[in-house]
Amino acid sequence: MEGWINRTTGTDFILLGLFHHIQAPNVLFTLIFLVFLAALVGNVMMMILIWFDSRLHTPMYFLLSQLSLMDLLYSSTFVPKIAIDFLSGRNSISYIGCGIQLFLFMTIVGAECLLLAVMAYDRYVAICRPLHYSVLMCPIVCAFMVTGTWLSALLNALIHVIYTLSLPYCASREIHHFFCEIPALLKLVCADTSLYENGLFVSGVLFLLLPISAIMASYGQIVSTVLGLRANLGTRKALATCSSHMIAVSLFYGTAIIKYFLPKAYHTAEQDKVVSVFYTILTPMLNPLIYSLRNKEVAGALRKVLGR
Repeated sequence: MEGWINRTTGTDFILLGLFHHIQAPNVLFTLIFLVFLAALVGNVMMMILIWFDSRLHTPMYFLLSQLSLMDLLYSSTFVPKIAIDFLSGRNSISYIGCGIQLFLFMTIVGAECLLLAVMAYDRYVAICRPLHYSVLMCPIVCAFMVTGTWLSALLNALIHVIYTLSLPYCASREIHHFFCEIPALLKLVCADTSLYENGLFVSGVLFLLLPISAIMASYGQIVSTVLGLRANLGTRKALATCSSHMIAVSLFYGTAIIKYFLPKAYHTAEQDKVVSVFYTILTPMLNPLIYSLRNKEVAGALRKVLGR
């Protein structure tokens, strides 16, 4: 701990950011800021609708409100820092600031990975075991699962942040990224990190591959059940809801798996930044649109609020 405290007084890290070697940085910054505003408005509105409309006080919408909260915190972790750096021309970040940013990122992304699996389980129980839904997804069970996602992600983030910031860093402090992320930080370490990278891979399996496997199994059962039913309004509603979930899952997990499981030889630092933009900035904006535009209850609650 003493060594880590001593490092905070040394040279700060330099975030090269998104605008390094970009021909039109002002245009890109404007687009990113507009996306951030859309994500901010969309997720806040989603949480307000779910909170105030009694028809949305169900486990599915409670989980959706948690997703909106995570997306709101997610984008707020990066975009304000990007804006400050761009407008001030200073791209430095201290050890403490880097540690806080890394901790917030890993906590929120880990919690969202697990939450999407819980949301898939909720739909599985609702469609495949409707008679047991009130028991299997009662408020206590629902709150317990959400709390478990946050605590698991927090513990995982704490372990990785403490270990990553205790590593010996070289003279170069230039991070080829727009935020502190472990793969980018490991490139600056003056030591063999292969053992730790194996541990990072195991963490990725627990928070990416296992949840997405559970999601695919849940939706496999859902599709099998729905196809066995007659085509009616309930069937179409179930398919519409599940298709929204699958779009969100594909966007989030797909880009994260490309980033963390694709061999290093197949992607560069610039490509990593583009992929990171997708799952840190674009996805938080798209999730409210996906769930609201394809959900009649949310759309009805929105029209009710706008009518007032």
